[in-house]
Amino acid sequence: MLRKPKIERFNESVLSKYQIYNSILMTLPFDEITNTGVLLPLFSEICEKGYGENKNPSEIVETFFSKFYDNPDEKEKNDLLFRFIQYIERQVVLFDAIEDAAFPIVNNMDGRGTLRSIKEEAEGKNKTVALREFLQRFKVRPVLTAHPTQFYPGPVLGIITDLTRAIRENDLNLIKKLLAQLGKTPFFKKEKPTPYDEAVSLIWFLENVFYHAMSKIYNYIQNNIFEEVELNSQIVNLGFWPGGDRDGNPFVTSEITLKVAERLRITVLKNYYRDIRRLKRRITFKVVDKLMSDLEEKIYESIYVHAQKPTITAEETLATLQEIKSILVNEHQSLFEDEINDLINKVKIFGFYFASLDIRQDSRVHHTVISDIIRESRKLGLDIFPDNYENLSEEEQIAVLGKVSGKLNPELFKEEITRSTLESIYAIKEIQKMNGEQGANRYIISNNGSALNVMETFAMIRLCDWKNPTLDVVPLFETVDDLQIANKVMEQLYTDEVYAEHLKKRGNKQPIMLGFSDGTKDGGYLMANWSIYKAKEVLTEVSRKYGIKVVFFDGRGGPPARGGGKTHQFYASLGPTIENEEVQLTVQGQTISSNFGTLDSCQYNLEQLLSSGIVNEVFADEDNILKDEDKETMQKLADISYNAYVDFKKHPKFISYLEEMSTLKFYAKTNIGSRPSKRGKSDKLNFSDLRAIPFVGSWSQLKQNVPGFYGVGTAISALEEKGQLDKVQSLYRNSAFFRTLLENSMMSLTKSFFKLTAYMKDDPEYGEFWTIIYEEYERSKEMILKVTGDKSLMQNTRSGKASIEIREKIVLPLLTIQQYALRKIQELRKDKKADAKQLEIYEKMVTRSLFGNINASRNSA
Repeated sequence: MLRKPKIERFNESVLSKYQIYNSILMTLPFDEITNTGVLLPLFSEICEKGYGENKNPSEIVETFFSKFYDNPDEKEKNDLLFRFIQYIERQVVLFDAIEDAAFPIVNNMDGRGTLRSIKEEAEGKNKTVALREFLQRFKVRPVLTAHPTQFYPGPVLGIITDLTRAIRENDLNLIKKLLAQLGKTPFFKKEKPTPYDEAVSLIWFLENVFYHAMSKIYNYIQNNIFEEVELNSQIVNLGFWPGGDRDGNPFVTSEITLKVAERLRITVLKNYYRDIRRLKRRITFKVVDKLMSDLEEKIYESIYVHAQKPTITAEETLATLQEIKSILVNEHQSLFEDEINDLINKVKIFGFYFASLDIRQDSRVHHTVISDIIRESRKLGLDIFPDNYENLSEEEQIAVLGKVSGKLNPELFKEEITRSTLESIYAIKEIQKMNGEQGANRYIISNNGSALNVMETFAMIRLCDWKNPTLDVVPLFETVDDLQIANKVMEQLYTDEVYAEHLKKRGNKQPIMLGFSDGTKDGGYLMANWSIYKAKEVLTEVSRKYGIKVVFFDGRGGPPARGGGKTHQFYASLGPTIENEEVQLTVQGQTISSNFGTLDSCQYNLEQLLSSGIVNEVFADEDNILKDEDKETMQKLADISYNAYVDFKKHPKFISYLEEMSTLKFYAKTNIGSRPSKRGKSDKLNFSDLRAIPFVGSWSQLKQNVPGFYGVGTAISALEEKGQLDKVQSLYRNSAFFRTLLENSMMSLTKSFFKLTAYMKDDPEYGEFWTIIYEEYERSKEMILKVTGDKSLMQNTRSGKASIEIREKIVLPLLTIQQYALRKIQELRKDKKADAKQLEIYEKMVTRSLFGNINASRNSA
């Protein structure tokens, strides 16, 4: 039987079900008011019609009340608008649950990019041996981060999981009950979460999703691709930032770090314990039954009795399981061998650490700490640094830093930042002792701009009684300027005798992180992505020159850029000039739940990432090698778009527009993340202090997704005026990298809706600025369609476009309420006699309106 097109499967399994279950949701009273669900569809209709007639949000809201209410007072209006927000949030959750339930139907779980497809392609092209060889050295590492866009509290996540299951099973009675429960369960957190709270929230995904999905992938590869040959790579391992990421988060302490590491260890042991209990019911034969019972007891003790000092190690657990397997094979006709293999593979993947906890801090903090250590060590009479250290050249300072070692006591230092930074290094050593080396073995340096930044960190580590650290020092090159000198920085390190010796002990492997928060924010969409691409090429070249295997770790501000995109397509497009033996990237916020929230979506998306690496090397395509002419075109586009973006940033209204006309300042009030919403303590907002999450999120809430397109239209248009549009079209045809960039930009453009804020064009202060953005949006849309030859945005991904359109339709009333409230706030602030309580109500309305749109966008930040 022929499989229906994806858009038909989407319409049948998602759209139709949403219409049915949403009609049930609309009949449920979440409080004593029963008519909210009846009025919301009417309000949605008024919104759609109003924007079609070029009305502004205030006019739309007032039209609704004049049509369906008899002279309501301000309180009646606001009460209903808050209830609308409550319903819309839950509509988004319902749609999420339906999409998650339909995931294996809408997506072909054996189709392109899945392991089965890869296996069959390898067999067809006689490349099975090459595939095995590649998988023995290839890894995918998603790193879960605690950025504040995954705002659902635990009880809501639990309801979503149950609702997804009920929808999959068409259990109408349970669906109705769960929707009612959802309606009465609060979404809003009254207090900010701690870094530990954030860690616990994300560990839920490890325990309930990744643990099962990753082992299924590993088992499939072992049984179907390797068969009798043993697989010696982890294939997928996990990184983890909550509790370890100190950059700009004063609430992360060494105590928190140790507590999170312990929680990770205890959680994975609990998963093993449950598996062992199930296996015991099957493995009831002589000798092996005793081995199983002893293993169960030792794991139990390591969780509940000796949690601070486990009774058994991961290596001992693995040895016991291998012994059990050997007896089953040799004496019991391999009975239950597959079940034992499953647990063996889980211990290989997760050890006793579950996910590797990364530590991250800013290079400027390290410099402050080193300076303090130098001062205090002199006062204490410690002969660590020469008296003239501050007057030495950078090269001479690097030479000194390479030679220092010792055992500094953090308590000897008065400065809190020095104590806490040193304590974090001692915490890493403790985690390695308890969870194994993979428990914490990377120290990431934000805003790394020089070899000195790396050597200051390296010296600091060696001064914590760690002469030969089992730890990778990972520079993070963020800004366009940093990316341009990254290869020179690394060459200086590779030729430094001390650092080269350290790398030798680490297997001559150097992880480098690229383009985290400030990539797109700093350089604009095309320049950020092209700068990262070029940096990867030259870093690959210089690393290969010195016999170093470079491992690239991409931040969310990197490949697909903030604003979302198809990550697997990006990695498949890189080509042989970029080292690609590991795919490492941060996954954050609602992207964790949207891409990895269920077993099906987690397995599918991990397989897509795996296949991207395989396609890039095993099935290498000549198209992935950028020709000189195409590189020249790409550089021209990047330069023009960069200049356009820089001019845009320099506009005198840039910061004040975000402060006055967007939701920027309301992100701090949402209590969805433990970090402060901006760097620095100044009341005045500076661009450099602005964090990427509220920056990108604010553009998303305005439905003006600037980070995903600004400068693209100007760049293509400039080349068209020079008669070089054919060169851009040639680049699009020849380069999978450029095609992916434009496709991801199309997604950002599709999620934009300028009619929402069209009223701003008449604003005496910000009208001109709004017009600049709108004209670039229109220009980018027109130019991208010219280059691609498409008639409409995302025309080749119709189901993805349909999903976006439904989500945008759901949140349109929410965004209308948000804009209405923002306009009220602006009016009240101009009125010196304004009621402070009224202002507070509208500010609360804006804050409450953020959540539904954040989640509906799925990958907006």
